[in-house]
Amino acid sequence: MLEIRELTLPIGHTDAELRQAAAAAIGTHPEGIGSLTIWKRAIDARKRDRVSFNYTVHVDAEPGTTIRNKAHVGPAPDRIYRELDGLRSGNREKDARPVIVGLGPCGLFAGLVLARMGFAPRIFERGKAAGPRARDVTGFWRRGVEFNPESNVQFGEGGAGTFSDGKLYTQTKDREHRRPWILHELVAAGAPEDILLKARPHIGTDRLIKVVRHLREEIIALGGEVHFESRVDAVLLDANRQVQGIRLANGDTIETRNLVLAIGHSARETFSMIHASGVFIEPKAFSIGVRIEHPQSMIDRAQYGRFTGLPELGSAPYKFVQHLGARRSAYSFCMCPGGLVVASSSEPGGVVTNGMSSYARAEANANSGFMIDVLPEDFCATDANPLAGIAFQRKWEKRAFEVGGGDYKAPAQKLGDLMRRKASRNFGDVVPSYEPGVVPANLDDCLPQFVTNSLRKAVSGVDKKLKGFALPDAVVTGVETRSSSPIRITRDPASLQSVNTPGLYPAGEGAGYAGGIISAAIDGMRVAEQIVRSMQ
Repeated sequence: MLEIRELTLPIGHTDAELRQAAAAAIGTHPEGIGSLTIWKRAIDARKRDRVSFNYTVHVDAEPGTTIRNKAHVGPAPDRIYRELDGLRSGNREKDARPVIVGLGPCGLFAGLVLARMGFAPRIFERGKAAGPRARDVTGFWRRGVEFNPESNVQFGEGGAGTFSDGKLYTQTKDREHRRPWILHELVAAGAPEDILLKARPHIGTDRLIKVVRHLREEIIALGGEVHFESRVDAVLLDANRQVQGIRLANGDTIETRNLVLAIGHSARETFSMIHASGVFIEPKAFSIGVRIEHPQSMIDRAQYGRFTGLPELGSAPYKFVQHLGARRSAYSFCMCPGGLVVASSSEPGGVVTNGMSSYARAEANANSGFMIDVLPEDFCATDANPLAGIAFQRKWEKRAFEVGGGDYKAPAQKLGDLMRRKASRNFGDVVPSYEPGVVPANLDDCLPQFVTNSLRKAVSGVDKKLKGFALPDAVVTGVETRSSSPIRITRDPASLQSVNTPGLYPAGEGAGYAGGIISAAIDGMRVAEQIVRSMQ
């Protein structure tokens, strides 16, 4: 079996043309190839006049085939996840069963691995199951339902990723091939099969709810437990700081010596609780900024030129990084083609924005986080005060709430007005999509000056790469503060346990070790693998 990379074919090519190109790459005729499997397909839009597909394929070639292009052809690698081959447990004693706090992608896949290995994990999620959670969230967005601090975009089954674009690509190194395993598990749970071959796959919010529910049901069928509306208020330790269990908000205690903290980047009360209990935490850099919206049709033309509108391409994404000097950059974050800007608060009295797309990506606007790096010195973090980043985030979320009128509407501004440091009074051709609504404002009133100045400085540079980005009628909506966790729960690189609390496994985005659905799921699997090995 051979792997052929960098096979470039025009949009609209046939299966026969793909087979012919693969045959030519290894110096044989199409009949000399047996099976042909597409491993990955990417859209190559580097040249707008020649948008094409770029393939990696696996072919079963005739023995003795001469390889012409050895730079792009080689033996097909073994990409099978084998980390837990031969390991299994039948021990379901109460104190031997691992406990997982949080049911986002990290907790979900940690739980799935442990359940498959026979460890019957117990999972505690402060929010609600996906269905009731979705009703709470959409009611808050669209029907004036009161904000629920325990059931929102940040808290509940599936984590923050449930209300996003459902992006499934990552820059995390994956030598153990966890990502292909994750993608196949998602397809088995109801995700579209095309995520297995697209280079930049996504599921979409409308399909994620079914997928996470199916994964949860499998964990339960394998002997695990999932408890919703079960906030953890204390980690129980012995005199040597070894984990002994947890205490829930209702007073119940749960015994365990293996505790996975998969709490997400917005679990601020939990951060404070574990810091007060002496768990070692350090501050880390994060970023804040705005959501920027352009017409999706404009982004399509900028990226695809004359190929705009072809169904094979769909709505165009974009990505940028603009270096600004002084250790600071502006960059796109969680870009949502054909999506919506949505309310993502997790605390009363604060406005937080994020982006969301359905699988079809069919809304009128494209939106992305337009983010600026924030360093620990910007929020005066110290070893004695590692939670200073949370106070910094809260300050600007509360300010946005005030500027937006105090009812969870968000302050928004035309990009042209932002550039002129002028408050917007109305909007132009780009209609803001944020729910539950926006108030025209001046975003200098609800972001640090170094952030708004950096945004202004970055616009022209980004516009040179993405024509039309500087559109004066583009809408910027504030504030986006939850790009990543402001802290890291420091862990030992080998054991993956807290450096000063044995049995505590910090994992995923909230612990500072991931930055998206796939990287969080991978980190959850790594932690689960360590627990399995430690209990053999």
